[in-house]
Amino acid sequence: MIEKLSILIPAYNEARTIELLLDRVRNVELSNNIKKEIIVVNDCSKDNTVEVVENYISKYPDLDMRLFSQPVNMGKGAAINRAIKECSGDYLIIQDADLEYDPEEYNLLLIPVFKAEADVVYGSRFVGHHPHRILFFWHSIGNKFLTRLSNMMTNLNLTDMETCYKLIRTSYAKQINIKENRFGIEPEITAKLARFKGIRIYEVGISYYGRTYEEGKKIGWRDGFRAIFCIFKYKFVK
Repeated sequence: MIEKLSILIPAYNEARTIELLLDRVRNVELSNNIKKEIIVVNDCSKDNTVEVVENYISKYPDLDMRLFSQPVNMGKGAAINRAIKECSGDYLIIQDADLEYDPEEYNLLLIPVFKAEADVVYGSRFVGHHPHRILFFWHSIGNKFLTRLSNMMTNLNLTDMETCYKLIRTSYAKQINIKENRFGIEPEITAKLARFKGIRIYEVGISYYGRTYEEGKKIGWRDGFRAIFCIFKYKFVK
């Protein structure tokens, strides 16, 4: 049974969008009256992200929300690792601070938990009938290539390993020794989750409201090469 969901938000220079994102997270009503815990980790932003989040916490004092700040810019993976250590929910979900993913769809990811006691649920951008913004052809090819390569190493049959939306039973997440500080965390987490004996992994289709580099997208081709390295590395490294 799940009583509380921890929503982990790594944030770096997201002052422009994070308040709207927090509104959406706050307003979403989770199925079965599940409580929400919001953990924001500021990755040493150079804009006023911290001020925006602090003001939000003051504005909604009854909201179960905490802000942590990294001493230096350490990357998305390090921010998520910090958030996992700080969270206390039965399950957790990773939520980017931009507006590419819709918090209203948390309930879609919770369905396999209620119906099949899933331990992990991936939100796939490549299946289902939900809306997807049309952007970069080569990005989609790259994502599918990385997912297939990851599947070969893990013996899973995911369609979107690189997705941000990963709903994970917290007891499993806290056992993972995360080493990647940047976007390599996606294949690392996938490889390490796949090692748990008897773990129940599901996948559901979600929407995707992608943004361009001009709009603040941060992942680049170097991260793709790092992901390939991580796929092979964490096949063998615990």
